[in-house]
Amino acid sequence: MTDTNPLERYSRQMRFPGLGKVGQEKLLASRVTLCGCGALGTVLANVLVRAGVGFVRVIDRDFVEPSNLQRQVLFDESDVTNNLPKAEAAATKLRQINSSVTVEPIVADINRTNIEEFCEGADLILDGSDNFEIRYLINDVAIKHNKPWVYGGAVGSQGMSMTIIPGETPCLRCVFEAAPAPGETGTCETAGVLAPAVNIVASYQSTEAIKLLSGNKAAVNRELLILDVWENTNKRVKVAPLAGRKGQCPCCAKRNFEWLDGAHGTQTTSLCGRNAVQVSHRVKGKLDFAYLASVLKQSGEVSYNKFLLKFQLTENGDPYEFTVFEDGRAIIKGTSETDKARTLYAKYVGH
Repeated sequence: MTDTNPLERYSRQMRFPGLGKVGQEKLLASRVTLCGCGALGTVLANVLVRAGVGFVRVIDRDFVEPSNLQRQVLFDESDVTNNLPKAEAAATKLRQINSSVTVEPIVADINRTNIEEFCEGADLILDGSDNFEIRYLINDVAIKHNKPWVYGGAVGSQGMSMTIIPGETPCLRCVFEAAPAPGETGTCETAGVLAPAVNIVASYQSTEAIKLLSGNKAAVNRELLILDVWENTNKRVKVAPLAGRKGQCPCCAKRNFEWLDGAHGTQTTSLCGRNAVQVSHRVKGKLDFAYLASVLKQSGEVSYNKFLLKFQLTENGDPYEFTVFEDGRAIIKGTSETDKARTLYAKYVGH
């Protein structure tokens, strides 16, 4: 499609007084890195490409599966049949939606060795991920390189969102100093997720992105948004007093980028000759096996004693066996691929 007037497709958007032609032109010149292209990420990418963000880099390590289609709006059954990576499938759809923007798909596992490269040149970083490790990595990169970013999360019927502007708002570690220990929080696999919760959170995130990229920083929400679409609650938490944690925030105050440096996060080791991968968490917790078993039993066979928990499941025809230890360490049998093991760990054990 060739537009004689490239701005015509955005005419209704430009009529909004907060944006106008100047704001639209800024959107067209802007660059975004989107970390994750699952439930949140597909909504974010869809909105921003339709809004005319000029360059969108989409990064995801996973493939499209049937269970994604309930909430991941850019995918369809053909993507499952063709076994397409999410980033590539999304890019194909996005280019059909708006061929005038540049979409760069990257099929990769985001980690501390590559995230700075992925965020280079971006005006804004968006959280479309499903785990806290990536969010803390984004936070480190954003503070280190003075880039704004928008956090979002959704599980069950609940969702949260917060905008972080380095030097102006609290960073993620000001508000959530440490990530939840393995098994402490639900995941989409264990707690389920309602698509409306995802859509609402991602809509808030994308609105914040449009504000920032169009030069409307004064309109940005500087509070933590928490919602529950099932319980009909919506609240905003004032987080400004937490900025820097009185000089003690390890990230934005002390500029110790512990997630980027590898002090926190998960470690994976392929176990030679066993078709298994060990996933270890640097921040040790003490798992509640009874609770973890109660949520995992919906997905497979579970047994445990005071020393360890065993969990067996079949996913897409492939059998896996988890042996989970009290400190959060897990041996995942059924794959020798560390990326796959990390994905399985995040899905079933937690973040």
